[in-house]
Amino acid sequence: MTPATADPSDLPNFLILKIGGGLFSVKSRDHDIDHDAVAGYVRQVADLAAAAPGRMVLISGGGSYGHGAVRHLDPEDPWAALPLTGANAELRWIWTTALQRAGARAFPVQLAAAAVLEEGGAVVGVGSLQRLLATGSLPVLTGDCLPHPDGSLRVIGSDHVPSALLGLSAGSVRVAMLTDVDGVLDDGRTIPWIDPRATGPAREALRVAPDWDTTGAMAGKLDAVLDCARRGAECLILRGDPDQPDLRHLLRPVSEWPAQLRHTRIAPSEPTTGQRVDAVPA
Repeated sequence: MTPATADPSDLPNFLILKIGGGLFSVKSRDHDIDHDAVAGYVRQVADLAAAAPGRMVLISGGGSYGHGAVRHLDPEDPWAALPLTGANAELRWIWTTALQRAGARAFPVQLAAAAVLEEGGAVVGVGSLQRLLATGSLPVLTGDCLPHPDGSLRVIGSDHVPSALLGLSAGSVRVAMLTDVDGVLDDGRTIPWIDPRATGPAREALRVAPDWDTTGAMAGKLDAVLDCARRGAECLILRGDPDQPDLRHLLRPVSEWPAQLRHTRIAPSEPTTGQRVDAVPA
């Protein structure tokens, strides 16, 4: 059941959309990419950017590019992560050129050029990103390696890029992560809502990440969005599908989403009355 009129406070003012690398590449390989899948997501993202000009950013998961660059780092070399910068620059360019061809004003942004590494993680300062958004452009980001005060380079995976961008909007922020499953699963069942103020069984339901996954799989993703949710963002993990007609539901209140669209919502408040909720602490 959908309320006749949505609460305006449920509408996101700013959308941070992350497309998981496993949706367009085989992460266990090097420089593998599914161009047909990319084309499908590009169509969706270009449409979404046209509907919300200057109100969204796109983050691409590293996929085979990012994982391949950091899979075998030398722990004795403080700059071993540097190849990640080159690999993900190539990946950002693939997305940017495809989005440009689809009519989106996409612009590739290197995280290390826009952010500094603080004690709590990467933080984007006031500057170029705000200028891009003000012109209606679509910033395209990936993970990166950032210099630490001790002189080493630290990897910031794509799952942790959204937290660096939360300060881009003074209004409500929605973080949507598209992945290859319907959300956080507990024995095959999608957990509809996770309260970031609690800890508990949701973590126990997560499978161990394979050796080739450098980001911790769903456990790493959940940790990243929990940080965003505790800072006030509404976070959603849901399945991506390059053949889906569009992603415009990401700009609407969750209470207005199609009933069959399964997802996990991570936010302090329960979803709007009318949705079936099985609350599970984090």
